[in-house]
Amino acid sequence: MNNILVFGSINLDLVTRTHRLPKPGETLRGISFFTASGGKGANQAVAAAKLGMTTFMIGRVGGDSFGQELLESLQQSGVKCDRIFIDKNTASGIATIAVEDTGENTIVIVPGANDRINESDCDRLTDLLPDAAALLLQLEIPLSSVLAAAKKAQNAGIPVILDPAPARELPPELYSVIDIITPNETELSILTGIAVRDIETAREALTELQKRGVKTAIAKLGAKGVLCARGEEQFFVPAFEVEAVDTVAAGDAFNGALAVAIAQGLPLPESVRWGAAAGALTVTKPGAQSALPSRLTFEEFLREGKIKAG
Repeated sequence: MNNILVFGSINLDLVTRTHRLPKPGETLRGISFFTASGGKGANQAVAAAKLGMTTFMIGRVGGDSFGQELLESLQQSGVKCDRIFIDKNTASGIATIAVEDTGENTIVIVPGANDRINESDCDRLTDLLPDAAALLLQLEIPLSSVLAAAKKAQNAGIPVILDPAPARELPPELYSVIDIITPNETELSILTGIAVRDIETAREALTELQKRGVKTAIAKLGAKGVLCARGEEQFFVPAFEVEAVDTVAAGDAFNGALAVAIAQGLPLPESVRWGAAAGALTVTKPGAQSALPSRLTFEEFLREGKIKAG
C-alpha cells in the first residue's frame, strides 16, 4: 500500500497581488499578476508527490490550452496523470485569486470540467485501490461524486481524508464514510454552526463532527496550531513559526503531508505535525503548487523549524 490517490479538482489559478483586498464595490490597483496550476485536488496530489509518494490524480480537465498546461504541470511535479479525463466539450476549471500583503486571500472558482465529474470518473479509482494507502477528497467537484468515491474507498478498506473546502452542508451519509476530516476555522464553523473563535470552541465543534460519524476530526487553526480529536482523545500541535507571504494551498499542503505520513506508518500526532510543517513551509512562498515543499526542504524544516510557544 504505497500509493496516494487524489480524486478532485484541477484548476488554473489566475493570481493578482494587491496591498489589501478590495471591499464590496471597490476597485483597487494591483501590484502584479501571474498564472499557476492549482485546484485543491491537484494541489494535494502535488504536495504528496513532492514528498516522495507515488501519487495518482483522478479528475478532469477541459479540451483547451489550459487543460494541456495543467496536465504538463502535474506530470512535471511527478503526479501520475493517466486517470485524468480530457473533456473536449467544456473548458478547464479556473480560480481567480486576490492576495494581499499579509498573505490573506479571496478566491472565486469557475469549475468548468470539474463540475462534470461523475461516477464514471469514480470507476477509474477501482483498480488503484488495492495498492492505495489513502484517498484524498475535497469539495470543488459534485458532492455525489465525492460520496461515491468515498464509498468505494471505504469498501476497499482504504482511509478516506476529506478537506471540506469550499465549505458547504454535507449529506449525513458522507460523514460515516470519512476517516479523517480537516476543516479550517471558517469551514468548521460553517459545518457545525458553532462559531469557532479559539481552542475551546474548536474542541466543541470537533466533538460535533465526531457525533456525525467522522472517526478523526482535525481543525487547522492557522497561526494558533492544529487541534485533533480521535475517539475520546484530543491533542494539540503548536504552529511552526514562519513569516506568511501567501496562504494559498497551505491547507492542501497539510492534507498531502498528512496522507504521506499516514502511508509511512507514522502515529497520528506525528502525522499531524507533518501536515502542520508542510502548511507552514507553503505560506512562506507565493503561489500554490510552486510553493509546495520538496522532501529535502521538508525534512530540513522538520529538524530545524521553530515552533511557536503556547
